[in-house]
Amino acid sequence: MKVYDGQGKTEPETKPEQIKVGIAEYDVSNNGAVLTTSGLGSCIGVALHDETVPVSGLVHVMLPSADDIEDGNRAKFADTGVETLIEALEDAGGNRNNMVAKIAGGSDMLDFSESGSGIGQRNVEQVKETLDDYGISVVGEDVGGNHGRSIKLKGASGELVVKSANKGSTTL
Repeated sequence: MKVYDGQGKTEPETKPEQIKVGIAEYDVSNNGAVLTTSGLGSCIGVALHDETVPVSGLVHVMLPSADDIEDGNRAKFADTGVETLIEALEDAGGNRNNMVAKIAGGSDMLDFSESGSGIGQRNVEQVKETLDDYGISVVGEDVGGNHGRSIKLKGASGELVVKSANKGSTTL
């Protein structure tokens, strides 16, 4: 119950801006915006946060590596997408020494077990390898399985809310 003392009006609570990040896209926020993406099957959502600034960013990568593929979209690939996101956070005032990562996705939606690891598993491995190369720790993850996910990165806190098909919601 809210008690009014007659000493003035309360300001209505404002919701942070919401920014949709599409497949093979990224975005960065230093104003506390909520960054969202959906459709994470074998794709990976990589969320970075530097609480000292604060600045946050999200990239939705599709494939493990840009090697030998002539596609100018760096955000499409786990290796170049993570690099691009790190650079964008640094351009916005972040410092990679203060950044932490949270990742979600990497499902094997189709069973290709006879032909080795699927795209989802290879995406997870490449994301972790690239983050490790930059000295950025993965402090939370919801990866693998055979279900889709949608994620919401709260820019003000760095919390990553993962909604999974048939599994409910969890906060990393």
